[in-house]
Amino acid sequence: MENASHKLLAGLRDNRLLAIIRGNNPEACFDTAMTLVDAGITILEVSLTTKDALHVISRIHEAAGGKALLGAGTVLTAAQVREAQDAGAQFIVTPCLAPSTDAAFNLGLPLLVGALTPAEVYAAAREGATAVKLFPASVGGPAYLKALRDPFPDIEFVPVGGVAAESVTEYLQAGALAVGAGSPLTGDAPRGGSLSGLGDRARKFIGLAQTQAGAAERHYAGDRHQWTS
Repeated sequence: MENASHKLLAGLRDNRLLAIIRGNNPEACFDTAMTLVDAGITILEVSLTTKDALHVISRIHEAAGGKALLGAGTVLTAAQVREAQDAGAQFIVTPCLAPSTDAAFNLGLPLLVGALTPAEVYAAAREGATAVKLFPASVGGPAYLKALRDPFPDIEFVPVGGVAAESVTEYLQAGALAVGAGSPLTGDAPRGGSLSGLGDRARKFIGLAQTQAGAAERHYAGDRHQWTS
């Protein structure tokens, strides 16, 4: 798990973006994933609330397995962890601590565990989270993330939930490892909407993330993934 977790952390640190795909049209969700990969976003999460999610994950894995890190999201049970892994998921994302957390850890799958309060953040890290998914991030915004980093300087955070393009820079400046973007990035593409519009949004998110990544690296401090002010 250590090597797999390192690969996920390195990918998030390099790309600064996690794209979250959730929709009711399996074909459109697959097309969304491929459009994102073609645009340069190569860390993807497919929520298990997506229609035929496991089949979508399997198709993406077959088509882009060598180009992308692929995760399954909204994973709550041990059975879902095993099914997601069998479909090709390389990491697991949860909205909170759940039976899926132990199952993923035991299978050696990297974990993004959802948490909001300080107690939840501490519990997620203690239970083996590779990084903490700060969710829903919009509740406190970048200022809340910045406050959490003071008592938890060694924990990596990925804000998710209401992360719009306009807030990408603020979250990264506040010390986020990366940001997770769902509908503000994907729009209606997972439901059959415009793929050209998706490509435009993807390039906008990439530009914002990479611009800030260059500045953030100057504050990055060593192997413990700590940030300096």
